[in-house]
Amino acid sequence: MTLPADADTGQVSSSRGYSVLLVVAGAIGLAGAFILTTDKIKLLQNPNYVPSCNINPIISCGSVMRTEQASVFGFPNSLIGLMAFAVVVAIGMGALAGARYRRWFWLGLQAGTVFGIVLIHWLIGQTLYVIGAVCPYCMVVWAAMITLFWYTLLHNLRTGVIPVSDRLRPVVREFHRYHWVVPVLWYAIILLLVLNRFWYYWKTLV
Repeated sequence: MTLPADADTGQVSSSRGYSVLLVVAGAIGLAGAFILTTDKIKLLQNPNYVPSCNINPIISCGSVMRTEQASVFGFPNSLIGLMAFAVVVAIGMGALAGARYRRWFWLGLQAGTVFGIVLIHWLIGQTLYVIGAVCPYCMVVWAAMITLFWYTLLHNLRTGVIPVSDRLRPVVREFHRYHWVVPVLWYAIILLLVLNRFWYYWKTLV
């Protein structure tokens, strides 16, 4: 169970489970961002380079990397992942070592995950309905981002970093009790969207 905030110092600790999740999800996202970055560099060096995840016309990282959406801020999106996920891993390692962070720090992490979740869902829409191809490593980053957003939200609600009224506390407790339901449904919806969008191709494989 997540420990409450220290009333004297205003610092908030995190449970071991959540700290481990920060490290693991951050490391997975970091690995995905690293592979995407190295493949992007190779693609810039050699326009004929074929990334390892170019499997078929639909599952094709190269097709995604060559689009404007892959550099929405003027540089490869994966560079954001390299920085952001490295920070998440550092936060998780610090928490495992006993670090307690102030409320503004956790709110900052929450704001970062909100930015990330908005960005990846915009990219999901662009990937499915504009670009017309999916990148496996991008999907790994999507999964890591969804996990980080959801469990950071639960952590902040449980510890009072985000204030919750007495009427909503039972709802928060139930979300915490069945914490796995939301991310599983989230992943399932995205998978169904991918299957539906490219069903014309998938059905040729069976």
